[in-house]
This record gives sequence, structure tokens and C-alpha cells, in this order.
Amino acid sequence: MTSALTAAAFQAVDTLDAKSYAELFAPDGKITFGNGAALEGRDAVEAGCAGFFDTIGGMRHDIVNEWVVGKDTIVELVVTYTRKDGRKVSIPVVSIWTVGDSGLIDEYRVFFDLAPVFA
Repeated sequence: MTSALTAAAFQAVDTLDAKSYAELFAPDGKITFGNGAALEGRDAVEAGCAGFFDTIGGMRHDIVNEWVVGKDTIVELVVTYTRKDGRKVSIPVVSIWTVGDSGLIDEYRVFFDLAPVFA
């Protein structure tokens, strides 16, 4: 069964709703995509995600496995991206996050290779 936070996070990104996604983060929360620089703070998370969302036509996250251990969540996914040209590309992704005492995300890391999406 998918946890409520996992469902909310992927619902927000699958609808390309950067604001709702950023609201799942603590005010000083951060997200790191692959080996990129961390986006720190809700405003940076929202702006970074909105900027990425502008480069694609859409996306859908299909959860393969989810593990919640204490305050840490690990999710294995297949994400299907719809490119601007309408072509769909699916890639494996792992997302890991930690929640603070507030129940909001303190740190979020995404591991994936987006090269096939933009090839």
C-alpha cells in the first residue's frame, strides 16, 4: 500500500503542479536531482520543478516498490515521460526522502538518467 505522502508527492508531479509539490517540503527543505546542485527552500523547489515541467509534455509515475523505515522513504518507480513531440519514454527512477518532525520533507533525492527523455 502506498503511503499518503508518497501518493501526494506523485499526484502533484504527475499533474505538473509545482506549487502543491513544493508545499510538501519543510520551509528549508531541499531536493537534489541526480548529480545536480540541490534546490534549497520551498521557493527553489517550486521554481526548479516548474522549470523542468516546462520541458516536457507530461509524466506518470508507476510505483514498483515503496519502503518506509522510520522517517525515511525509498520508492522504486517507472516514470513515463511525454516529450514535447508527443513521444513517450519510460525510465527507471529511485526517489529517497526524509521527513522531519513536522511530517514535511526535509531532504529529497532523485536518481535517474534523463538522457533517453531528451534524445
